[in-house]
Amino acid sequence: MGAEASWRARLHRLGGRVEPAVLVSLLALAGFVWLFFWLAGEVGAGDTTTLDTRILLALRNPADHADPIGPGWIEEFGRDVTALGGIGVLTFLTVAAAVFLWLAGHHRAMWYLLVAVSGGQLISSLSKRGFDRPRPDLVPHEAMVYTASFPSGHAMMAAVTYLTLAAMLARTQPNRALKAYLLVLAATVTVAVGVSRVYLGVHWPSDVLAGWTAGAAWALGCWLIVWRIDDRGGTGPSA
Repeated sequence: MGAEASWRARLHRLGGRVEPAVLVSLLALAGFVWLFFWLAGEVGAGDTTTLDTRILLALRNPADHADPIGPGWIEEFGRDVTALGGIGVLTFLTVAAAVFLWLAGHHRAMWYLLVAVSGGQLISSLSKRGFDRPRPDLVPHEAMVYTASFPSGHAMMAAVTYLTLAAMLARTQPNRALKAYLLVLAATVTVAVGVSRVYLGVHWPSDVLAGWTAGAAWALGCWLIVWRIDDRGGTGPSA
């Protein structure tokens, strides 16, 4: 009875200390990790080929697969959107934000940002080398590509960078509507980048979905580590 009472007391204290957002984040993290490895298994077995092909070709002119659907300005817009997940833009945003945080005296936050983004990039690069999936060859590529296809680096790093930045900014806002706006904005940009990669013919849809799940999992994991530091009396990324 004494041991049972002790466990109940611990769970009661934990329940009173853990924010609902943290519990939801833990569940989401587990879901994203499971989905990524499930996708990896399906891709490795070739079970996503049919659906990948249908979606990819649905975004092309049926009479000419070299022509993406829609007028020319949509294709140009797709290139503009995909650049938001490119290494150049994301590096610029990360360095600019890191310098700002350093000058503002938020040194812990700066290191949190740099570790989160650089760690995500490392995982993305290692994953590409490990899976080594070829790029789609059904349609011409409307953008330059240099690496393997799975997972989508643009989709993953957009999720890592924009969600991390949004989470850091949201921590400084007392207004829930502003918090939600920042997170929705980051998610919207992340989704748009991933869709643009399929539209431009440089990724299979399953590559993009895997990139989203891996990037979101990494961003959530970093956020939960920061929450844990705060819970134990640290100053977190706002310091």
